[in-house]
Amino acid sequence: MLRQTLLRLAAVLLILSLAACRRRHAVARPSIDAREGRALYLRYCALCHGKRAEGYAADHANALGNAGFLAITTDEQLRSAIMNGRPGTPMSAWGANNHGPLQPKQVDQIVAYLRSLARKRFIEVDRLPHTGDPARGAVAFRASCEVCHGPIGEGTPRATSLSHPNFQQSVSDGYLRHVIVHGRRGTQMAAFGALPRQTIEDLIAYIRYRALPPAPPPSPTYGPPPGLDQLVINPHGTPPKLKLREGRYAAAADVAKALEEKRKMVLLDARPTSDWNRAHIVGALPFPFYDVNELAKTLPRDGTWIVAYCTCPHAASGHVVDELRKRGFANTAVLDEGIGFWMQKGYPTAPGKVIEPAK
Repeated sequence: MLRQTLLRLAAVLLILSLAACRRRHAVARPSIDAREGRALYLRYCALCHGKRAEGYAADHANALGNAGFLAITTDEQLRSAIMNGRPGTPMSAWGANNHGPLQPKQVDQIVAYLRSLARKRFIEVDRLPHTGDPARGAVAFRASCEVCHGPIGEGTPRATSLSHPNFQQSVSDGYLRHVIVHGRRGTQMAAFGALPRQTIEDLIAYIRYRALPPAPPPSPTYGPPPGLDQLVINPHGTPPKLKLREGRYAAAADVAKALEEKRKMVLLDARPTSDWNRAHIVGALPFPFYDVNELAKTLPRDGTWIVAYCTCPHAASGHVVDELRKRGFANTAVLDEGIGFWMQKGYPTAPGKVIEPAK
């Protein structure tokens, strides 16, 4: 009898130990200071994800503090998303490995802060691969998912991208299954658990089928951007002729024409430098929205036109313009459609300067 009791106790302790081990993989290390993470979050993340991580402060930046999201999202998923971003979307790569502003420890601090917001116990989603058919899933996706996520899951202002390679690589079929069944309370993601079980499997198959091509190879090594003494484009030119919508927004066509006519102006890329390195408007220099206090001191105060842009297309650039106007810079504008539209139209862009590895 005593032996059976001891065996049962040992089994319970083993289960608890395994659970604790899994939990350590799910949550931030206790040595990481969540208070430092909050300060970093407010500086770099709150503009889009909200001051309380409630989400949707700009574009379709998701609710990072949502209880359902944190209950199934591991620290590694959060860390990967912060460091590597979602290239081609407003979600920048913030890690120093991608020439962003955050060192690994700072990323861990932000993750610790987000984990501190969790209001539910962590859930280990199942590891079962889907058993669905993408052709049937396409029909179900059009009926239930397309209106928010877009025809191929590319994402819309209402919902995140499901087809982005970085997202696809970071989540399991079990993760997708859990979200489809349970939804995300407090967001527009409804629960679809009433769907037939096979239909849910078919949806997962279609989401996997619609995955975009694999992410590009690791970021090359970029050199530093040009000095701020090169801020003014065409310093001997005449001012651009910009008609501002609502006294604030300059059309991409007007800015492109001004560049072609060699007008005197300043173009500010309000995104992190990691985005500027990938592609920026010709002549623009990095002017990250989170460094506007310091960088504003470098701008000319002679009435030169200053146009800021980002991806969203108005959040980061709008913040920069607001801050500049507070400081007395009158001739300022936001590029109305953002750099995504600019690139679609084939207006001039350039990457950062790549440093070739030594042979």
